Amino acid sequence: MAEAAGRRERKKRQTRARIQDAALELFAEHGFRQTTVAAIAERADVATRTVAVHFPAKEDLLFADDPFTPSSLGRRLALRTPGESTLDALRDWMVTTMRELDAEAAAGSGDGAPIWRRRAIRLRLVVDDDDLSGRARAGYRDLEKLVAAGIGQDLDLAADALIPRLAAITTVAGLREIYATSEAKAAEGMTELIPLVDRVLDFARAGIAAQPTSTAADRTS
Repeated sequence: MAEAAGRRERKKRQTRARIQDAALELFAEHGFRQTTVAAIAERADVATRTVAVHFPAKEDLLFADDPFTPSSLGRRLALRTPGESTLDALRDWMVTTMRELDAEAAAGSGDGAPIWRRRAIRLRLVVDDDDLSGRARAGYRDLEKLVAAGIGQDLDLAADALIPRLAAITTVAGLREIYATSEAKAAEGMTELIPLVDRVLDFARAGIAAQPTSTAADRTS
């Protein structure tokens, strides 16, 4: 029974990947708005209903399954070890996620396209569409809130105090720039991007360290 369940789950993952790959190919060829769900189903050789089961909204074909999510970062921050700063935990989360993606890409994706080609296509589509860019920015705001709350705890400041907010905005904006300008060029993997992540985090650390002692109004109660 367990073996049968495992086969079903594996088949489900393969179908999902095939649908997403077909969608990205069509989006790249014809544009996101011009591509229909019916066309995606035909390219993936599945029923239209199957596409909807796996991806209820067409936008989900771009945003579902991205590993750099607020919920993923939130779990990592909740597991910080004593003395581990928010920015150190953020770096570990970024590097660990990148390496997991590299390992998945090296293992091959079976029926699917290489992971990094998929992410590069997704990036271009999101950047070129204002509505999709808006959805992506909503996720960035959630990341900023998590990072600000963590830095606030590190500094014994309220999450909405100026220093945590500025540091979080700076950090997430820097990581977003790496994504927007460098990830599409990293077709062979993410190892080359880790030094850029470190530069962003070092910039944020320097900004925090340069600030004077906060006022009592900034401190947590």
